[in-house]
Amino acid sequence: MATPFESSELPRADQNAPLDEIHHVAIAVSNVAKSVAWYTKHFRCDVEYQDETWALLEFGNTRLALVIPDQHPPHIGFIHSQAEAFGELKPHRDGTRSCYVADPAGNAVEVLAPIGT
Repeated sequence: MATPFESSELPRADQNAPLDEIHHVAIAVSNVAKSVAWYTKHFRCDVEYQDETWALLEFGNTRLALVIPDQHPPHIGFIHSQAEAFGELKPHRDGTRSCYVADPAGNAVEVLAPIGT
């Protein structure tokens, strides 16, 4: 799913642009519904999306995705103005478009197009 890239193949960060935005961090869970119930019981957050394979919880400063490992890899998602340069963007149920790449350590990184583009 995640494709490793040499850093020379990817767009360089524009040092004059505003900081990039973390869209979400995704962690693996065995039961999405139970995990949503636990997080919403113990933390103030909104459920932005939920089905059997993943959920997206919105907090004041970021989103937390709860994913079933055989459906989605644990990962971090960044919004990037040049997301297409990282690979073919695929549409998702929540209206976002993204692709997965791997960082040098093999961690999955989801690169999302800016919302609405």
